[in-house]
Amino acid sequence: MLNVKDLLERLNSFDECSYLEAKSGTQIDRSILETVCAFSNEPSLGGGYILLGVQRDESELFPTYRPISLSDPDKLQRDLATSCASMFNIAIRPEIRIERLQGYALLNVFVPELSPAQKPLFFKNKKLPEGAYRRIGSTDQACVEDDMVLFYNHAETYDSSPLTQTSFADVDIEALDLYRKLRTEVNPAAEELTLDDEELLLALGCAVREKEKYNYNYKLTVAGLVLFGKDG
Repeated sequence: MLNVKDLLERLNSFDECSYLEAKSGTQIDRSILETVCAFSNEPSLGGGYILLGVQRDESELFPTYRPISLSDPDKLQRDLATSCASMFNIAIRPEIRIERLQGYALLNVFVPELSPAQKPLFFKNKKLPEGAYRRIGSTDQACVEDDMVLFYNHAETYDSSPLTQTSFADVDIEALDLYRKLRTEVNPAAEELTLDDEELLLALGCAVREKEKYNYNYKLTVAGLVLFGKDG
């Protein structure tokens, strides 16, 4: 899980993106819960981060995100956990941490992607498809009928099958570095080049993130082992 310093640096380098949303966090409102829903639903995203307690300063030549004061971060944490457990068709359990940066308390929220069998997640007070959301770029989009086909037609391919006996230790880092080099030659601004190694594998469909007790562990898929696995 990335820390708030890493998340703020990414915001100020690349702004909000498919896996990162910034909120002032004065209260847990509908827009935050829509982002929770979108991160939970979006296929192959691997989930995403919500950083609460930052605000974009538009007064500068190059606008930047800055920490702001949260009046009661512990209450926000409780309100978010309660809303995630009660507002949707199934209970969502995000990872929520209060972290300090530059003297401010920020909420670092990671929302894992649901398994295909659990999708689509939707608000209990609305019907499908509009009660569900997807993460498209840096936006949360209400679903339409065509999205339901994506959710309900989730037959797993052989290449995307996770290999339970693998871990990130089976990855050949030199192979990942070579991928970054070749991808940079094609498109130096490619968004996936900003990801760390674990997130890059998730984005490429070469790994899955599985929760075991209190930690998330990485398992390579068949494609991941073929493309980036160590020899022998």
